[in-house]
Amino acid sequence: MKVLLELLRIILILAILGGVAWVILDQLYSKNEVVQENRWLGAVGIYALLFVFYRNKLQFSGWYKGKGREKLSKKISLTVIAVSILMIASPILLR
Repeated sequence: MKVLLELLRIILILAILGGVAWVILDQLYSKNEVVQENRWLGAVGIYALLFVFYRNKLQFSGWYKGKGREKLSKKISLTVIAVSILMIASPILLR
């Protein structure tokens, strides 16, 4: 049961935080028509940032207490964050 609750929690986190971040980015992206075709890169960047946030912080406050709960290494975290920021900025940079 705890695994199902944790999966529901993950889905809600992705939906709510991802949705709020997307609304903010969409306002920025909507100012330029050329950006419209590459907006999906920003969405992927948002979810990659949420992945790092979940793996490094949120997984330790949930219901699941089983095996495999480890933080991402600092090198991997920084790499994913840097790539995510590039993905979020790329629709504006690629215009």
